[in-house]
Amino acid sequence: MARPRQFDEDHVITAALDTFWRRGYEGTSTRDLCESTGLGPSSLYNTFGGKRQIYLRALERYYESATAEQLELLSGPGSAVDRLRALMTHAIDADVAAEGTGLRGCFAINAAIEAATPDPDVTKVVRRTFDRVEDAIHTVVAAGQAAGEIRTDSDPRTLSRQVQSAYYGLRVLGRVHGERNVLLATAHSTLESLRPCKTSRSESDQWS
Repeated sequence: MARPRQFDEDHVITAALDTFWRRGYEGTSTRDLCESTGLGPSSLYNTFGGKRQIYLRALERYYESATAEQLELLSGPGSAVDRLRALMTHAIDADVAAEGTGLRGCFAINAAIEAATPDPDVTKVVRRTFDRVEDAIHTVVAAGQAAGEIRTDSDPRTLSRQVQSAYYGLRVLGRVHGERNVLLATAHSTLESLRPCKTSRSESDQWS
C-alpha cells in the first residue's frame, strides 16, 4: 500500500506562494521551496511535478484568494466611487503594512512582468485574474454611470480599464513606495477623474 502523505497540501501551496512572492520565479530555488514548505526535494517534486507546476498552483491559489477579496470589496456597501475607493485603499494599506516582508504588490502582476510572456500557462492564469477584476469594476462603473455618479462621456468598459490600470499601477508603486499619503493621493486623483463634475474639497477627507 502507498504510504499516506504526511503533510498539509494547502500549507505547502501557501508557503510556496509566499516564497515565489518574495523572491520571484527565477529567484526561487528548489532549496528555497524545501525550506519554506518543510518538504524534501523528492516529496516536493513527486507530489507537485516540479518548480513550474508548483508556481502554477501558487498562482491559482492567489487567484482564488486575492480575487475573491477584491470582488468582495467591489460588491460591498456604498456608492460606486465608495466601492472603487475601498478597493484601492485596501491595496494601499496592505502594501504599506507588508513593508519589509517582501509580500508587497500584486503577485499576479509580478507574474505578468516576470514569467507570463514565455509561459502560456502563466499567461492564462494571470489573464483570468485580470479579466475577473475588470468585469467586476465594469459592473461598478456602469452602476455609477446609471446613478449619475460617474461621467458618461466614455463607455463603462473603457473607464473600467482606466480604473484597473491605475489600480495595478498602485500595486507596482506600492512595492517600492512606503508613503501612504502619496499612494492615496494618486488613487484619489484617479477617482476624481471619473466624476461628471469637480468634487468639493471636503470629500477628499474620506481618504485620510
